[in-house]
Amino acid sequence: MEKNPAPAIKRFKIIALLEGISFLVLLFIAMPLKYFADQPWMTKQVGMAHGLLFVLYVILVIEVKIALDWSFRKTFIALAASIVPFGTFYINDKWMARK
Repeated sequence: MEKNPAPAIKRFKIIALLEGISFLVLLFIAMPLKYFADQPWMTKQVGMAHGLLFVLYVILVIEVKIALDWSFRKTFIALAASIVPFGTFYINDKWMARK
């Protein structure tokens, strides 16, 4: 168990923010460009970045779960938030502001 959870929380907050932004860009900019303007280039670029950020988010949820001794329920909600638009922003603002 990490003695000082602050570095884990800081990393988590940064990646949660970036993952949320990349998800919204993918959903509301890249995907419409692909399907309505026949320009798939942005989907490939943003999709790759989002995939990397998603994997980092999952790893950091596990790291913060260990550092803060989160319950299974809280960990599950944090993981589920990554598949809901604006979910990571909620986790970042509401949950992590308490720590």
